[in-house]
Amino acid sequence: MITALFAGNGTVCRMQDLTTGSLARHLLKTTSFMLVTMATQTLYFLVDIYWVGRLGPQAVAAVGICTNLLFVVLAVTQMLAVGATALISHAVGQKDRDRALGVFNQAQVLAVVAGAVFLVLGTVARGPYTRAMGADAGTASLASDYLLWYIPASALQFPMAAMASALRGTGNFKPGMVVQTSTVLVNMVLAPILIFGWGPPAMGAAGAALATFVAVVVGTVWLLAYFRREDAYLRFLPSQWRPRLDLWSAMLKIGLPAGAEFALMAVYLVIVYAISRPFGAVAQAGFGIGMRVLQAGFMPVVALGFAVAPVAGQNFGAGRYDRVRETFRSAAIMGGGVMAVFAVVCHIAPAALVGIFSRDPMVIAVGDEYLRIISWNFISSGLIFVASSTFQAIGNTIPSLMASFVRLLLVAVPAIALARVEGFQLRWIWYLSVAAVALQMALSLWLLRREFALRLVPAERGAPP
Repeated sequence: MITALFAGNGTVCRMQDLTTGSLARHLLKTTSFMLVTMATQTLYFLVDIYWVGRLGPQAVAAVGICTNLLFVVLAVTQMLAVGATALISHAVGQKDRDRALGVFNQAQVLAVVAGAVFLVLGTVARGPYTRAMGADAGTASLASDYLLWYIPASALQFPMAAMASALRGTGNFKPGMVVQTSTVLVNMVLAPILIFGWGPPAMGAAGAALATFVAVVVGTVWLLAYFRREDAYLRFLPSQWRPRLDLWSAMLKIGLPAGAEFALMAVYLVIVYAISRPFGAVAQAGFGIGMRVLQAGFMPVVALGFAVAPVAGQNFGAGRYDRVRETFRSAAIMGGGVMAVFAVVCHIAPAALVGIFSRDPMVIAVGDEYLRIISWNFISSGLIFVASSTFQAIGNTIPSLMASFVRLLLVAVPAIALARVEGFQLRWIWYLSVAAVALQMALSLWLLRREFALRLVPAERGAPP
């Protein structure tokens, strides 16, 4: 339910109390908000790849190469977002608004600093990175042009992610949904105009990045305005912008392992693109489109994961440990069911999904094979997402990082070795990935059961968690 709190000056501050009421209803409601947000976020990428696909395989491969940097951005923003969501949800569960305000303002300071550092480093590394990853000079040049606008757009994602994660910690998902939906409409309108020159000069693939930059600017300004409202539970307080190492340490202790998981995914993508380079831009384009299809299909379970963290986090902060367990069980059933449906779709009609974004038969063939094979690990991936979010809610993300690291080792080491074998085919990596994800799921569930025994059972018996 929506709870109205009164600050000392009489201001009404609204937040969502997730420690009472039906957990399934809380999960479904918060997931629905996040699903809309995730859908619009994914539309950023799908709209780009749809229009860029009309420019040919080189342009698609160039955008796919730039997607690697997305996981770097996600890695750092997750460090901030996961830590902020966990600490704010705990504070909300304990009805401690002062601590929630402190965490929120310190998270914004960290986000601005991280975004500025990313902007500088990304600009410096733009040329060397694209030349190293591109299958040919044309692909590298297109990727460099795309990054010219994509890097500043990504830098703005840092404060945006920090603000959105803070809202999730309070159980307030609606503002983020409204802002994200509106900005994707801006992107959808601007992308074809800038790419093909419907009015201004044609920019090609770089136009898609510029459209994204403009949309992100609109979203950032909009969220900034929201936190200046009198009825906002969380507000910008310049008096709390002085660095507090205790809060930075607490946020990063939770957030660093979670961010490292995305960094491992970036490493995986770099390895795949490096190994696929001898197969040409067509292979890189097919894999890139396959990844975009996965991003779209994984939206429901990712949205569910975003919902699990604040629901379980508030209940953990309030000492409602039975509800923490029930949150995981309910989410696991929901996530497994949704991913089973997506697995069937990708196994039956992968070529049709890839064909939405490219008409090139060879690109479609690569994407078809990738989705058909990789679909066998979708249920496992759904359970991994739910388990990872539960670790975040409890405030210990190291076990989830351990499971992800094991997965990377099981894929990367054999893949690098197999790439040297005569007759090597890319599908060998896809089969490796399926096996590795299954093992990651088993390890994640075992570690979560152990975490429940250590953090919840002793607490229920009266010992500190």
